[in-house]
Amino acid sequence: MKLVLIMLLLITSLMTIVGAFLMTSITSFYIDQFYEQMSGTFGNDRASFYQALRSEAAGEDGLQRVRQMLEANAGALGIDARSRNYYILDGNSGAVLTGSDEEGAGQLVQTANLMAARNGEVGDDSDITANYMDFAIPIKGDDSFFIIYIYDNRDAVSDLNAQLFMIIVQALLVGLLISVLLSFLLSKTMTTPIEKLTEGAERVAAGDFSNAITVESSDEIGVLTTTFNDMAAVLEETLAAVETERNKLDTLFLHMTDGVVAFAGDGTIVHCNPAASAMLESAVEVMDYDSLFAGLCPLSELRALRRPDFRAAEMNIHEKYIEIYFAPFDQDSGSGVMAVLHDITAQRKNEEMRKEFVANVSHELRTPLTNVRSYAETIRDSYDIPREMENGFLDIIIGETDRMTHIVQDLLTLSRLDSGRAELKMLRFPFGDAIESVCRAVELEAQRRGHTLVRSYDIGELPMIVGDRNRLEQVMMNVIGNAIKYTPDGGTIRVSAGSGASKVWMEVLDNGIGIPRQDWNRIFDRFYRVDKARSRESGGTGLGLSIAREIVLRHGGTIGPVEHEGKGTTIRITLPIRQAAQAGEHHE
Repeated sequence: MKLVLIMLLLITSLMTIVGAFLMTSITSFYIDQFYEQMSGTFGNDRASFYQALRSEAAGEDGLQRVRQMLEANAGALGIDARSRNYYILDGNSGAVLTGSDEEGAGQLVQTANLMAARNGEVGDDSDITANYMDFAIPIKGDDSFFIIYIYDNRDAVSDLNAQLFMIIVQALLVGLLISVLLSFLLSKTMTTPIEKLTEGAERVAAGDFSNAITVESSDEIGVLTTTFNDMAAVLEETLAAVETERNKLDTLFLHMTDGVVAFAGDGTIVHCNPAASAMLESAVEVMDYDSLFAGLCPLSELRALRRPDFRAAEMNIHEKYIEIYFAPFDQDSGSGVMAVLHDITAQRKNEEMRKEFVANVSHELRTPLTNVRSYAETIRDSYDIPREMENGFLDIIIGETDRMTHIVQDLLTLSRLDSGRAELKMLRFPFGDAIESVCRAVELEAQRRGHTLVRSYDIGELPMIVGDRNRLEQVMMNVIGNAIKYTPDGGTIRVSAGSGASKVWMEVLDNGIGIPRQDWNRIFDRFYRVDKARSRESGGTGLGLSIAREIVLRHGGTIGPVEHEGKGTTIRITLPIRQAAQAGEHHE
């Protein structure tokens, strides 16, 4: 098909160029012939004719005499009254006085040649793009000024070009028909062996090596066919060996927990297992070595290594820590590099959490221990300290000791919850009674601070739920207690509750100092405080909400701050009404 199209395009282009050349040449020929006729009639070779025209124009009845002379020379001028006519114009006004075509006299326009004649010059400029040919020459007598204007509308040229165009189109159609037949026969001769070779290549690509291609000629295509058959035989043997090895490697790489990425010598990826794609969190297959690991170790340095040398590096990808080992493979060419990735995120996070936990515990215990030591030394070294002051110091020591005891108890509670050793006594109890019990317990503390404790729930409408009542009351106590502590005196604490089809909820709203939105995700972290100074003044350990979250999660519920209008904080606790079946639940 391409060969046929090329032949058609060649014939069409050739005939188009020839036709355009012939039509342009004919137009140029007619234009040149026109101006040669005009020059031969009015030029220097016939100066006497021009002088006679001037003499006749100067006499009486000059217009008629000039016309008679033009009629007498109509043959030399090529006047045919169809396509070429002459006109005599007034040289001053440009009006047509007479001519061979009275009807066309009113349609004349002021051409460039006509304007030149009115200025006293011969207008003999030609324009191949115009649809006419004209010639204008001024004839001046004593008191008269005429312009002889010859106008040819080029109808003869157009008719000839039209006939020539039809001849070219006919020749083009015949040439196209012949070229289609010849090119089709030629293309079939060339493409038939290529099609057979293509079919054989498709069979080989599909894994069918059983049928060899028949060699039908000794030309270049025949040599190519023979070479292809030899290649297919070698390829069949090679693929069988490669398939066995690939199956082994694919099984190994697919199920490895460590990531493996193999790079060619130019840095392109030749293999990547799913673990590596998951660790790098990107379309690894469309990347190369430079875009992944150029900042860790240059590829040229790795290619220069020799076994058993390797390079180790570490990178951080989207809050994940990846330990990477680089080593060369394909030692003969020294081109391949293998990268083995190991995710150490959990290990690093455990180390950071352990360091942060030790630092927080040390900090939380150091402050009360320092206070205890300071006041104890003061009591020991002061012999005349007043009894009242000594009792005050002892009260501080007792308070700091209680604070350390609370920290240790909270740490033990968290440790039991983390390890799963904290048994929950899952029994049915009224959810509303538990809320009311906590509210009564904190009511005196709220009154002491001048708070208004508002209850927005109906105990009778709240259902029975299954859970560890003591633990859940501990959560409620912590949330309501925080609202009382961190609300300036004279505030309002609103406790509301409700239930749905399968869950109950409780919300504690205060108008206190509030929790910034950026700290919402961290308030349940251990030892984390939004306002550290104020928290310590209030006696908090920074572990209450962590314990509360663990208890709620163990019950299959949720706890956290929610949006609300105005200042302050709203903490919402959501719990399922029923847990999984517990031993003794039906007895209760």
